[in-house]
Amino acid sequence: MGQAGSERGIRWPVSDRQKHRQVSFEFLGTGVSSGVPTIGCSCLTCTSSDPKDNRLRCSAALRFGDDRGEERTILFDAGPDLRQQALRAKLERVDALLFTHNHVDHTWGLDELRRFNTLMEGPVDIYASDHTLDFLRRVYGHIFDAGKNIQPSYVASVIPHRLLPLVPQELFGLTITPIPLLHGRLPVLGFRVEASHPTVAGRAGMDDLLPLAYCTDVSGIPPESWPLLEGLKTLVLGALRPRKHPTHFSIDEAVAAAERIGAKETWFIHMNHEVRHEPVDRALPGGIRLAWDGLVLPRTREEERSEGEWALGWRE
Repeated sequence: MGQAGSERGIRWPVSDRQKHRQVSFEFLGTGVSSGVPTIGCSCLTCTSSDPKDNRLRCSAALRFGDDRGEERTILFDAGPDLRQQALRAKLERVDALLFTHNHVDHTWGLDELRRFNTLMEGPVDIYASDHTLDFLRRVYGHIFDAGKNIQPSYVASVIPHRLLPLVPQELFGLTITPIPLLHGRLPVLGFRVEASHPTVAGRAGMDDLLPLAYCTDVSGIPPESWPLLEGLKTLVLGALRPRKHPTHFSIDEAVAAAERIGAKETWFIHMNHEVRHEPVDRALPGGIRLAWDGLVLPRTREEERSEGEWALGWRE
């Protein structure tokens, strides 16, 4: 097992990218609902040798030490690639799962929580809007109404919690506020995350990361949501493709929103195969980047330097 920092009680099962961190935010997946490469496509992105052009469905994991020194993992969405993502990121616990909305690419990993039930010897708390909870109960009847299963089987155990827009949740020394967003005509949620307990706020790297807003699958930001996007250190924002789309920000629309929000760092996610990482990333304004699967924040100077050298060599 790796040891993150010197703080007693925070023990991480980590990849090399996460060693020596007391807090980490990992992009488990940054792709559109079809993933990249897309099945049956031979475009430049889908056949690219750049590993940053390989994108699993969107999800992220925030790992940190809580106010009692216990290690915690909060998961943002659980898509159909969750098993693969958890193995790659060496996830061994999920203390809370926050759902942005009910679409398949954000929810069809719920079954995978059963393994975390085994590892943690208990149920997992999940948080979602009424609309998403209704969807989950309908689709996952074998989980939510396990007593009606024909025979006992290995199914996930969850404790559902209702989220209301703009109403904060206190979780492990963090305040997490659901941000109302629009995904076409569908109301969805983003999340503002900030430290509320001084011990958590003092974790190494926390001040570089938080406040953070996670906003995927966005086509519009209602007036009441803009105040929750003020004063951010980190903005994670959906940016589907260069062309306009009825239910997602295009690259240009995402750039405009990011520049208005003015976070210290903005990372785009939920890109389709029209977005080749290197040329699009290089053309973005300062402070705005394309995220990639496996990227861990906050980054060290050594990581930034080695990434720059790698990108230069890859272009050459």
